[in-house]
Amino acid sequence: MAFPVKTCVVCGEEFELRPGKPGFANRCPGCSEPDSSEESAGNFRDPTATREQDAERRRVMRDMLYRKDS
Repeated sequence: MAFPVKTCVVCGEEFELRPGKPGFANRCPGCSEPDSSEESAGNFRDPTATREQDAERRRVMRDMLYRKDS
């Protein structure tokens, strides 16, 4: 049984879509591999910024739920 031939949306190369291929179904194996720069950039988060965002989110939700004009 032949595998379907697809065209990569990133680079335009044709590739065979095999079962168990890692990554996206519309990208060739070379373009499906994550860049090391993208991975490392996403792994570092500022815990204080996240904490401040969570506190602001809770405050806004509380204000929306318990406002007096309803």
